[in-house]
Parts: sequence; C-alpha cells; structure tokens
Amino acid sequence: MAAPEQCVILAGGLGTRLGDMTKQCPKPLLLVGGKPFLSYLVQEAIRFGFKRILLLAGYLSDQIVVFARDIAQDLPPGVSISVISEPAPMGTGGALRFALPQLDEQFYLLNGDSWFCFNWLELAAVASSQDDWDAVLSLRTLEDTGRYGVVRLDGQQVTEFHERGGGGPGYVNAGVYLLKRSFVASFPDKASLERDLLPMQAVAGRVLGVPTHGFFIDIGVPDDFTTAQDSVPKQLVKPAVFFDRDGVLNQDRGYTHKPDDLSFVDGAEMAVKRLNDAGYYVFVVTNQSGVARGYYEESAVTTFHTEMQRRLRSLGAHVDDWRYCPFLLGAPLKHYDRAHPWRKPEPGMIIDLMTNWSVDVERSFLIGDKPTDIEAANRAGIEGFVYAGGNLDQLVGDILSA
Repeated sequence: MAAPEQCVILAGGLGTRLGDMTKQCPKPLLLVGGKPFLSYLVQEAIRFGFKRILLLAGYLSDQIVVFARDIAQDLPPGVSISVISEPAPMGTGGALRFALPQLDEQFYLLNGDSWFCFNWLELAAVASSQDDWDAVLSLRTLEDTGRYGVVRLDGQQVTEFHERGGGGPGYVNAGVYLLKRSFVASFPDKASLERDLLPMQAVAGRVLGVPTHGFFIDIGVPDDFTTAQDSVPKQLVKPAVFFDRDGVLNQDRGYTHKPDDLSFVDGAEMAVKRLNDAGYYVFVVTNQSGVARGYYEESAVTTFHTEMQRRLRSLGAHVDDWRYCPFLLGAPLKHYDRAHPWRKPEPGMIIDLMTNWSVDVERSFLIGDKPTDIEAANRAGIEGFVYAGGNLDQLVGDILSA
C-alpha cells in the first residue's frame, strides 16, 4: 500500500504560555535559529516525500497565509502548500472537521509548535500491517513524564491516556499522527483531538502506538523556546550516505529508465530504511548518459525516481534528495555534448548536495559499484565503499558498525 502523501500541520493555537511573544505573531511563525519554526516542519515533510502540505490556521491566520504564499515559491516540483483558516476557535478536532473536504483518505498530522525527529514513515509501515485502526501515534519514551500526559500501550495498541503528573518513565504522545479521514468525519464541530477524541477511540481499540526515540522539542514554553534557538538548527546537521543508483540500489538493466523495469537489489529497501532510522540523510547521485545518447528524456529520470520513492515509502523508507547528470562529452545530442562537473568521477553532485543540506561531512560516505563512484567520493572529501553484489543492507550494517 502506498504511504500517504498529505501532511497536515496544526498552526492555529494562541500560544498564551509564551506571553508577549505571540501577541503579534502566531506561535508556529516565531523565529527559531533565524527562521520561522514552521519552516522546519515543512522542510521535514518534504524530505519524507509528502507532496501536499495543508496548514490549519486560526489565530493571526493572515500571517500563516503570507508564510505559505512566500514559501510556495521555493517548493520542489510537484509539492504544494495551502491554508485553511478556521472561522473561530474550534479545538484541534474541530479544526480537522472543518478541513474535512480537503483531507486525503489517510494523512499525517503534526503539531505546529513541536518537532519530533524520527522516521515518520514508520507509522505508515506499522499501519499497513494492521486492519482495524483510526489513528497511529508516535510515542516517545521518557525517563520523567511529569510534564506530559502518559500513554499506556499493550503491544501496538494504545489502551488509555492519563493526564500529566506522577512522573517516572513511560510513553508520551509526541505529536506526529497518521489519521484516517473516516475518523475525522465522526468529529463534532468543536473538540480536542488529544483530550476528547483519541482517548475515546483508544477505549474502542482503534488507536495504535509506535514507540521510538529521537530529538524532541516543544517551543510552547519560554525555556524550551530559548533552548530551541540552538538545538533545532544543530539537529539539521546529519551524516549522509550517497548512493550510486543503477547496480547499487536497483538492478542495472542497461540504461534503466522505465518504472516497470525497476527491481531493487537484494536488501536495498532495508538498507535505506536502516539509514533513515539511524538519522542519516540518504541521497542518490547517478550519471544518466542515456539522456545524452538519446535513449530517453530527462523527464524519464524523474519518473523513475518517483517510482523508486513510492516503493520505498510503502516500506517506511525514503530518499531525501536526488541528483543526476545527463551530460556526456561526445554525446550524439549536442545539447548534452560537454564535460560537466556533475558527471562522476567529478564530485559536483555530491558537493551540490552538501551545499544545500546540513551534512556532517566527516561521518558521511558513498556506496558505488564503479571506480568513478569512489573517485568522486574521494574528491568530495568522503570515504567511498564498493558494492560488489550481495545484500546491500548487510554492507550498510557492516559500515555503520565498523
């Protein structure tokens, strides 16, 4: 089953605990590390492969509309962002009910004032193995749950919610959800998703929970808002793995470009998911001289990558970004007939990704199957590993554990 492609973000809260800071600015747009906090959530949604981003606004909604309009200019091709403004405070459940006509059959939901950094697609992977559910929650394990409500879990089923207090270790709701539209259709016009609706469905056995670990920040109180100024930008700095494509991630059938010809090598999907779960960026860097030779057009490369991403996301994995080089010196098509700094063994694709993403270069590496891949890695200042067949996940596991 394909993973959902819509990400809905709740951005309508008053932010009263932040005092004067939110009198003239909605909480999700407060600057964190010099950028609106909401921009980090949008960036995360995009890198996890979500194509439709919907912001549910309320308080000072006109500013959310301007934010969406401005950020839309820089979105990748195929990604859209839109805003729905509730006419009056309706609670988180009421805001979703109001947005019902624009909700997909399944969609992700985020709180606009918190960020939980884990592999979001794990929720969809768990949901695909279950039949009867209305909501899947991300749960974070804490040694001290005193500030938060506690979630009780029996296997993968959430059995009950408890109000904050008591402390001690346990699971807390981390604010990333996978929901069904049919569940939202049952909501009243005004209600709280967290306090009213999810506890009711948990009693009915319709709520799943996925315990996981990762960086978590809620900017809704002054101390955490101050902490976020440094911790959030630092969290973007991650090691990266750069994969060659044909012969490494997918079987090389000779200028492979048709989605029907896509066949992953043994262990490729799990290798990507392992890296996603471990907090690595996953990038693809591939020479595509078939374009320069006239075998297929550049649009075919994008279509092939879209299919790769679709299949990976259905298993809870994803590629963060892609680079390809269609140029070849001496190519039959004159437009592509030139040496290019992106064509391996030149390091241009790797360097471009390092420029556009916050990459921890010292901990990053490349996996390829040709000497040109390894040379490109070395020129970019990272280590290169040769994939010579076998299980790709095992190779990745060996590299990470070395």
